[in-house]
Amino acid sequence: MMTHDSSSSDHAWMLRQMLAALDADAPPGMLHVAGRAGLASRYPVSGLACAGIGSAALMLARWARPGDCRPVRLDRALASWWFGFSIRPLGWKRPDVRDAVTGDYPARDGWIRLHANAVHHRRRALAVLGLPEDATHEAVAERIRRESAGDLEDAIVERGGCAAALRPPAAWRDHPQGRAVAAEPLVHRLPGSTGTSGAGWQDEPVPARPLAGIRVLDLTRVLAGPAATRFLAAYGAQVLRLDPEVWDEPGLVPEVTVGKRCAALDLRSPEGQDRFRRLLARADVLVHGYRPGALDALGLDAATRQAIRPGLVDVCLDAWGWTGPWRGRRGFDSLVQMSAGIAWAGEDAVPDPLPVQALDQSAGCLMAACALRGLALCRETGLGSGWRVSLARMARLLQEAADAGCGTASETLPALGPAPDSAYDPAIEPTAWGPAHRLRAPCLVTGARWGWDLPAGPLRSSPPEWW
Repeated sequence: MMTHDSSSSDHAWMLRQMLAALDADAPPGMLHVAGRAGLASRYPVSGLACAGIGSAALMLARWARPGDCRPVRLDRALASWWFGFSIRPLGWKRPDVRDAVTGDYPARDGWIRLHANAVHHRRRALAVLGLPEDATHEAVAERIRRESAGDLEDAIVERGGCAAALRPPAAWRDHPQGRAVAAEPLVHRLPGSTGTSGAGWQDEPVPARPLAGIRVLDLTRVLAGPAATRFLAAYGAQVLRLDPEVWDEPGLVPEVTVGKRCAALDLRSPEGQDRFRRLLARADVLVHGYRPGALDALGLDAATRQAIRPGLVDVCLDAWGWTGPWRGRRGFDSLVQMSAGIAWAGEDAVPDPLPVQALDQSAGCLMAACALRGLALCRETGLGSGWRVSLARMARLLQEAADAGCGTASETLPALGPAPDSAYDPAIEPTAWGPAHRLRAPCLVTGARWGWDLPAGPLRSSPPEWW
């Protein structure tokens, strides 16, 4: 299926799984991966980065030149660094990503992780612990030492907070949610309605900016969905991100808003819903990360979305999978790593998570690939489509890859350090916070220009309208 410039091919098995899930393939010699070094991890994280970015790049190549796919080249080191932070501030500091309460804590009988970056999640976790809202990390640690990790996880989740006890991989495989995820496909594909091509579509994509004219409505937060739409914007898509007034993610906004316009919209208000419906009617792709049933409760179920925009490509993300008892549970990459056993390093060891948020980043790549595959199918058949991806299923893919020996041959290969100056594009991006450099493109799709028409900017800085 593929040829590799690299002696390390730990990505090949995972890429095959992704392409099969998309019901797509790649002609022989289509993908060339250069480089040998990888991120230090017990799992093939760099292989996952190459597979994820490779899947999106291959689907872009198919979209850009129908019937005449050109080779895709991928740099293993750059792909790995893109799974971390892509932006390097010049003369200013990126805000902290994590709240002080967020972190791993030893409990009476194991470890638990609290995710408190959102204000309401922090409040709920501290309320369960009986601590004030200004509690320090040390005070939280002292309180948790007396608790059972599993009981505390249940109590915080029941209160609407975000927490995960550390489990061994075997325990997750036997867990009802682990068994449910194991039975799910890597990508759930749903039928869509018949529609016409969007007003901005071209008869043939312009190879240099193959997504020019494609409108993407982005209802996602940290981190997979924003990574997906960032990839689409890099090749010319118009991305409009919508956030409620109360949401913020200051540490990640400079990272993920490049190439996008960001607006405020309250989907719970009649005015917000009316505006959303008008925006959706002119969109080609909808990317969202609400928990299952959340949009349905607002009268915006999948059938309604397809009726508003016939032919819509609808891509959505869930943390814990689309079946099983946890399907509606709040979750984030680091929590899935704890529950699924990826952070498990032994009975008496502290949690050992992945060096980057690889579940988020790879899920985002796969979401971008789904969007591109859906666009191509709509062009061919006139039919829209729905696509579902989850962090928990991505975790299983990574664990299966490790079990299959992917990455074993690369264990003695050089480990990647921080990205050097040469890894960054010399052009200066004039972000809203100050000048910055951004990593060079991790992939090269023949004839297509990677780059953004807008610098990174703050949330809610544009009107909620297409341009």
